[in-house]
Amino acid sequence: MIRTLLATCALLAAAPAAWAGCGPSPDPCATDLGSYQAELPRAPDRDMPVVIFLHGYGSSGANVMRNRGMVDAFLARGYAVVAPDGVPRAAGGRPGWNFRGDPGGRDEIAFLTGVLADAAARFGLNPDAALLAGFSSGAFMVNYLACAAPQSFAAYAPVSGGFWRPHPAACAGPVRLFHTHGWADGTVPLEGRFLGGGRFQQGDIFAGLEIWRHANGCVDEKPSGYAETGQFWRRKWENCGEGAALEFALFPGGHTIPPGWTDMALDWFEALEAEDEGS
Repeated sequence: MIRTLLATCALLAAAPAAWAGCGPSPDPCATDLGSYQAELPRAPDRDMPVVIFLHGYGSSGANVMRNRGMVDAFLARGYAVVAPDGVPRAAGGRPGWNFRGDPGGRDEIAFLTGVLADAAARFGLNPDAALLAGFSSGAFMVNYLACAAPQSFAAYAPVSGGFWRPHPAACAGPVRLFHTHGWADGTVPLEGRFLGGGRFQQGDIFAGLEIWRHANGCVDEKPSGYAETGQFWRRKWENCGEGAALEFALFPGGHTIPPGWTDMALDWFEALEAEDEGS
């Protein structure tokens, strides 16, 4: 019994911190434009990297933090995790993201860049080592922010979300972006779909990749490399402009954050950071 108790205590001591709210505070962090959840590794360092993860439609930053498999994987690799809160589009509606910049909606670029600045100052994070990621509606937000203000974050990792039609005519500049999508996704199909009785239409994921190739100044539409990581089929474009990185990963499942995504995305991000340090 004593041996079992000691073993359990050792595991708890080694586990990442399980804070909910604003670091050690139970309340979310507040900014002028909204709120966010934050969690740090058990032994945080100054200038630590951070993943800012955007929830799907109708969810919240608190729900992101309840995905312990994903959050603990980030924490175990020394990353702070920040989960901003979306806002309803109308009174009584469900939280989401104003990724298309609808008039009267929140300025999400100002909000999210403000979240990064606030979290960096509050917790000693490195704003130059920030990965903006998101799922579903949050992934749409990641794409639109990267398109409009590509220098806001070090890199981008959307899961199961791209652009809506009409697709952007062009993006503001090169980005470092890793898009992951399920082959059998029926909520955000690869080809897109109509919503709202035909009033809205999700975009085509492959058309979005073409937009990114043009923004990145890639010399060829053809991928420069193919790889497999567990269940993921990956392709990347390397013959692109300075500061650009583009990769796409398919997995056989549906509308979900797939197992293994966290480590795959961080491996990709850290390889970019290593290239920066070596250049």
